[in-house]
Amino acid sequence: MGADDVYRYHCRRAGLLRVVIYMGLKLKALTRSPWVYHLSTGSCNNCDIEILDCLTPRYDLERFGIVLVGSPRHADALLVTGNMTMKCIPRAKEVYEQMPKPGVVIAIGTCSLGHGVFDGSYVMPKTVDEVLPVDIYIPGCPPKPEGIIAGVAKLLTMLRQKA
Repeated sequence: MGADDVYRYHCRRAGLLRVVIYMGLKLKALTRSPWVYHLSTGSCNNCDIEILDCLTPRYDLERFGIVLVGSPRHADALLVTGNMTMKCIPRAKEVYEQMPKPGVVIAIGTCSLGHGVFDGSYVMPKTVDEVLPVDIYIPGCPPKPEGIIAGVAKLLTMLRQKA
């Protein structure tokens, strides 16, 4: 009896096998066509423009199956740009809680990684990774569309290895 068999036995005994199988299917579906919700938390909008540039026919992020959605309840991934201002912290947590799990968080831009040019500002006490569980970071001010696409592709390969 291997470790996987023991794990499945305990899951069956606790009635959790359905949840484990569902999470595996959800993770596999997440790697095929992730739907993305964009959350701007006090940015200068340069990262936002670059994200929209990724969706143009020149870069065509939709070839990976990635689609921007209008509600976090439909999203598999959360794109976060900008600093976490004091007013945005509770709202960002609320948006993250509305996402179906398992979901991924992608922090885009230097501001979301370490405040960037706004370092030392009184209104921006925390970075994104101090508020939300970030899965991948895409640095740059603003990051180029090629960098965003490379980061998302790397995230998809990481998720495929998990599934």
